Amino acid sequence: MKNTIILFSFLIAGPLIAQNTLELKPSSSTVKINKEIYGHFSEHLGTCIYEGIYVGENSEIPNIRGYRKDVIEAFKELKVPVLRWPGGCFADTYHWKDGIGPKKDRPSIVNVFWGGVTEDNSFGTHEFLDFCELIGTEPYLSVNVGSGTVQEAVEWVEYVTSSNKSPMTDLRKKNGREKPWNVKFWGIGNENWGCGGDMAPDYYANVYRNYASYIRGNNFQKVICGPPGGDTLWTEGILKGLKGKTDLAQGLSLHYYTLPTGDWGSKGSSTEFGEDMWFATLRNTMQVESHIKQHLSIMDKYDPARKMKLIVDEWGTWYDKLPGTKDGFLQQQNTVRDALVAGINLNIFNNHADRISMANIAQIVNVLQSVILTKGSQMVKTPTYHIFKMYNVHQDATQIPINFATENYIYKAESIPALTASASEKDGIISITITNSNPHKAIALDCKVGKDLKIIGGKIVTGKAITDFNEFGKEEKVYLSDFKLGKIKDGALKIEVPAHSVTLVQLQK
Repeated sequence: MKNTIILFSFLIAGPLIAQNTLELKPSSSTVKINKEIYGHFSEHLGTCIYEGIYVGENSEIPNIRGYRKDVIEAFKELKVPVLRWPGGCFADTYHWKDGIGPKKDRPSIVNVFWGGVTEDNSFGTHEFLDFCELIGTEPYLSVNVGSGTVQEAVEWVEYVTSSNKSPMTDLRKKNGREKPWNVKFWGIGNENWGCGGDMAPDYYANVYRNYASYIRGNNFQKVICGPPGGDTLWTEGILKGLKGKTDLAQGLSLHYYTLPTGDWGSKGSSTEFGEDMWFATLRNTMQVESHIKQHLSIMDKYDPARKMKLIVDEWGTWYDKLPGTKDGFLQQQNTVRDALVAGINLNIFNNHADRISMANIAQIVNVLQSVILTKGSQMVKTPTYHIFKMYNVHQDATQIPINFATENYIYKAESIPALTASASEKDGIISITITNSNPHKAIALDCKVGKDLKIIGGKIVTGKAITDFNEFGKEEKVYLSDFKLGKIKDGALKIEVPAHSVTLVQLQK
């Protein structure tokens, strides 16, 4: 593993002593960075749904039809493009008919995967899809394959999307929704190699073909459950099992969580860490690019026309739970380290936007690398929130290829690229996002941007210390602020990228 990492950093960053340069090539691309790359994930897990998004209409917390007002406004500001629900592992125990109709008549469910708590199903299909409309985002529904049936899935699709007269549309109207919702993203199963049924790849491929042949609709984007991390045997097995019918899947999912220790047992603290865990976290998160390339090469073998896209629909940091919090609720804090993780991943996804059509960070509120934390009536925007706000300039922008060289950040016997970057153009504005992983050193980056451009602004997310985070009831320590830039001279711009920071540079003709 160690040798792989050193090789990876050499291929990306070049020799240990390198000039830090970035050259824009704006005329050479027609690739769009889909806004869905900036997607999010909401599962019935801990306080993500209940308390995080939904508090009920009778709550003293200000709400709109039970949805927290502060959360609604924060998501609108963030421009959330797509939201995945109801899981995750929860999806493959969820039966959608339990979550419709009068709330008083809905049966309860025990959340067997996450804490063993009992939920009352007051947040179901209507509540989720109405919430998506309220914040202006596309819904992405995960179908229960692990414990569900094809008929159950087909009836859910009909209930949600059909305008024809049928038993399911009549039921929807009876429950208060006259018009269908526009849902085009459908995940057929989740982690079916694990919590979604512990299936073998060839078996799941047959199950997927069965479900996918019945789940039909205009412009549906059906997603086949792909691998965890670098499991190429799963990818190979399921694509081979489609037996040439790759048109049944428009997307293949990839799940990759960043663990500082690389160990699912003791994963490390989200707030108490030194440079060893800082370096390990950033090193491990960069491995996602090698996984992306591995799986894309297999996809090319079975889909040479490259019609199927890669969807990284679960990614982010995973640490030990905060002391004093419930088991199975996956509550953690969010520091400058997480801001770097977010920026690095989003730069990687942007640079592979020709093949990656969607990515969903886990999870949107109160769970893992969330963008928002809530406690009672209080709400905090995390460092990751500010990264997504900074990066939303890339949504549906045209990718600009870059020639890029960076020195390495060396810690003990290992090294990783010190800088990462991506660039795009939208409405005549060029946006360049840059991360600096070195916790001690500002790095001078020489940018060749062209003589006909002018600087229109810069932004930065950082903190005084790598362990800084935002706390309830206190002034933010990590936030989005203005970043002062020099002048463009003869088509060149020198940027001093501060230590442990994520920056945005914007230019215009």
